[in-house]
Amino acid sequence: MGEGSDAGFMGEALAEAEAASRLGEVPIGAIVVVDGRVIARGHNRRETRRDPTAHAEADVLRRAARVLGGWRLAGCTLYVTLEPCVMCAGAMVQARLPRLVYGAVDPKAGAAGSVIDVLRDPRFNHTVEVVPGVRADECGALLREFFARLRRGARGRESPAWP
Repeated sequence: MGEGSDAGFMGEALAEAEAASRLGEVPIGAIVVVDGRVIARGHNRRETRRDPTAHAEADVLRRAARVLGGWRLAGCTLYVTLEPCVMCAGAMVQARLPRLVYGAVDPKAGAAGSVIDVLRDPRFNHTVEVVPGVRADECGALLREFFARLRRGARGRESPAWP
């Protein structure tokens, strides 16, 4: 699967991120693709579900496993708009995901090479091929715009804009 395909699929993950933003969620979207077909899509829902594990990646890993009828995600590629955190990267290793494509780098919590590299650590029983930076400018802009709006709305308040 080449960069052109990766950019197109990242567009679908971006659409999921925009859906998250409309809900007031941090705009991170993800999809899982197998044989050129999207089998799972999702976005962050931590605020709406009040669940610290309701990340976009965790959501699509669960959905993809249900579609495939098992927890091993052989032949799948996960596309996500932001570099995964440690929790999501660990889930990818556990799911035996072969390939991850992500957009923006997360210099504070990235676990695919920025802060730590869970996905390519040879000490684990599985490693994941990582393709970073696909449509990174668009993915990063969506996040920057979201947080700028949040800061503008929270000025003068002691608590965050979230419930």
